[in-house]
Amino acid sequence: MDEKLIQRLEAAVSRLEAISVRGGSGVESFGDGADAASDPSIKAYHDLMSQYLGRVSAAAEKIGGQVLDATKIVEQAFSAQKELLVKVKQTQKPDLAGLAEFLKPLNEVIMKANALTEGRRSDFFNHLKSAADSLTALAWIAYTGKDCGMSMPIAHVEESWQMAEFYSNKILVEYRSKDPNHVEWARALKELYLPGLRDYVKSHYPLGPVWSATGKTVTSAPAKAPSPTAPAHKPGAPAPPPPPPSSLFSSESSQASSSRPKEGMAAVFQEISSKPVTAGLRKVTADMKTKNRVDRSGVVAAGEKESRTSSPSFSKAGPPKLELQMGRKWVVENQIGRKNLVIDDCDAKQSVYVFGCKDSVLQIQGKVNNITIDKCTKMGVVFKDVVAAFEIVNCNGVEAQCQGSAPTISVDNTGGCQLYLSQDSLGASITTAKSSEINVLVPGAGPDSDWAEHALPQQFVHTYRDGHFETTPVSHSGG
Repeated sequence: MDEKLIQRLEAAVSRLEAISVRGGSGVESFGDGADAASDPSIKAYHDLMSQYLGRVSAAAEKIGGQVLDATKIVEQAFSAQKELLVKVKQTQKPDLAGLAEFLKPLNEVIMKANALTEGRRSDFFNHLKSAADSLTALAWIAYTGKDCGMSMPIAHVEESWQMAEFYSNKILVEYRSKDPNHVEWARALKELYLPGLRDYVKSHYPLGPVWSATGKTVTSAPAKAPSPTAPAHKPGAPAPPPPPPSSLFSSESSQASSSRPKEGMAAVFQEISSKPVTAGLRKVTADMKTKNRVDRSGVVAAGEKESRTSSPSFSKAGPPKLELQMGRKWVVENQIGRKNLVIDDCDAKQSVYVFGCKDSVLQIQGKVNNITIDKCTKMGVVFKDVVAAFEIVNCNGVEAQCQGSAPTISVDNTGGCQLYLSQDSLGASITTAKSSEINVLVPGAGPDSDWAEHALPQQFVHTYRDGHFETTPVSHSGG
């Protein structure tokens, strides 16, 4: 009996010595990558990639081209996150600066995906945009607590896919009867996140990544201080390169839309108002007056003509705006070619007014009282819930997607309008007047069903019967 007790005590001492050698704590620490890779959560992530990401890759192989390139970047992003999950189990929880440095490999892949959507618009722009926007779901790994400014990991994955679903639905509508490979790619991409990544996060990391208590620490890269003896910028020398684009996992908190510094003409007027009225004015001499000029032929010089015809990047109607006025009304005006307009700090008492925008996409992430789209061309709007009404007036080529509920949708004096309704907004009352080419797309009966497209009538027959006119839409039948 005494010998067995002695053996048990020696075994206990051996275990304590092994723990002290690992890290001096009773908490298990993954000493090398092999131990971390054998963790159930890492194995589950590998299964996620094999099951769901494999379907996306198989469909992309059949399509090829830019779709295959974008899919390979998605594979790189998931592989980068898998490596980070292994490192999380070997690393202590870093500060904000250290977290940005830790997530740098994943951020570089996401920025590579965003670069595919820039420049000249591709024929597969919807594919590229779906893939790039969907990768923001991988940022769930940056969740550090309720005060970090992010949604919970599960909610973050769902919200991120909603951003990409706007372009994914376009793929389903465009290729529904043209090429089943594109439809399969769009469906597989959605299933990769819902339910794939969402269920994985729900099972293993519902409260965010679990960092090691005894692992190594992460330090941010030291900033290079400018040399005091560095020569000044010489005239004629090339200008220094612009600063790099902002990181998706930046340690600095993002500013609200209404608190951003003024841009464009607003900044010009602010600078003018801060200086004396006559500052910078030159005295007009006699030879500079029109009546004393030698050349009065009226011919415009080539240099003057080029300077006059060079137009700014914003609308002639005025500078671009995206601001909250009087705390009650969001105003979005004269935005051209902006695909990443976002209003996220809103409530049910505020309204949104969009005017004079072209070739842009606006996302409204929250419930608002009403939304009005006025005099816009090729405008896309994605919104969640509307208390009163969603209105489209005097527009051309507008696409709108309701992800929540909207009791009333009004389309007036508009040519070309596509409305995507959710299950909660199928009971909406749609009113049209002086409009043409209005199509309403509703979700199918099942989760894998195609969207059903319905064209609203624009021609009517008025018949006088029994003392009043009866109006019915025109029905066309082929012989």
